[in-house]
Amino acid sequence: MLAEIVTVMIMAFAVSMDAFSISIGMGAYKIRLRQIFYIGLVVGIFHLLMPLLGIFAGHLLSGTFGGIAIYIGGILLIILGLQMVLTIFRSDAGSTFMPVGWGVLLFSFLVSIDSFSAGLSLGIFGAKAALAVICFSAMSVGMTWCGLLIGRKMQNMLGVYGELLGGIILIAYGIKLLVPFPW
Repeated sequence: MLAEIVTVMIMAFAVSMDAFSISIGMGAYKIRLRQIFYIGLVVGIFHLLMPLLGIFAGHLLSGTFGGIAIYIGGILLIILGLQMVLTIFRSDAGSTFMPVGWGVLLFSFLVSIDSFSAGLSLGIFGAKAALAVICFSAMSVGMTWCGLLIGRKMQNMLGVYGELLGGIILIAYGIKLLVPFPW
C-alpha cells in the first residue's frame, strides 16, 4: 500500500508540473493573494475532475481524444502567451485575458489536460482511482499556489519584463505540447 501511495504521489507531482510552470507565467499579472487562493482551488477541482472523466472515457478514446485535447491546449497556450506579450506593447494597458472569471476556468482546463490523459491510462475504478484523483488534486493546488506566488514575486522584481517572461513561458509550454521533444 505504501509503495502504491508513493507511486501515485510521484505521478501527481509529474502531472502538476505544468500547473506549476504555467502558474509562474500567470503570476506575472498583478494577482492578489485571494485570487491566488481561488485559482489554486479551481485548478485542484479540475485536477480531480479531469482524471475521473479520463477513467470514464476509457481506453477506446485515448488515442483520438487525448491527442486532440493536447493540440488544442497547446494552441490556446500559445495564443494566451502571445496576447500577454502583445499587451506589453499596447498603449492601453488593459488585457483581454485575465486570470479571473472565465479566464480561471480556461487556465484550469489547460493545465489539467494531462490529468485527463493520466485518467485514461488508469482505466480502473475503486480505491486506486480515488487515491490518484485526490493526490492529483492536492498536489496541483500546492504546485499552482507556489507557481503563482513565485510569478507574483518575479513580477514585482522585474516589472514589465516579468509579464514578458510569463508570456514567453506560456508560448514555450504551448510549443512543447504541439511538438514532442525526443528528450
